[in-house]
Amino acid sequence: MFQAKDPAFQSRILSKMKENHFMQFINFQLDQLEAGCVWGHLNAQEHHLQQNNFLHGGVIATLADLAAGFAAFSLVDSKQTVVTSDLKIAYLNPGIGKLFQVKGWVIKSGQKLIFAEAEISYTKADGSICLVAKGYCTFAVVELP
Repeated sequence: MFQAKDPAFQSRILSKMKENHFMQFINFQLDQLEAGCVWGHLNAQEHHLQQNNFLHGGVIATLADLAAGFAAFSLVDSKQTVVTSDLKIAYLNPGIGKLFQVKGWVIKSGQKLIFAEAEISYTKADGSICLVAKGYCTFAVVELP
């Protein structure tokens, strides 16, 4: 478990979400927020899909970046932010669902870098979970002016 440096991290994240125009454009929804871990979902629409009606790889990468990024952001103090410095996505299965679950969590938090992971999945008709992709992210901690 991680401890948030800013006791108001949840309200800071909700405020940042309102300022994140791309997140609003794709309609990613945050469901649960803890220090170092976030859960959310995306209801896939036609504009999220590629030519075979699978969730587009760019949308998948964006979801991983958002979830892991907010998890990382939850651990910095109120005079800091985080920016993505590295993002690697492993595409494991086609995203053929309609409701995609997204989880992002911190694996190591340092003063200058925060390492996080993310998973994007959906529930199949038989009730089993299909892991679509896993993201490996590094975030640089940046002091705000």
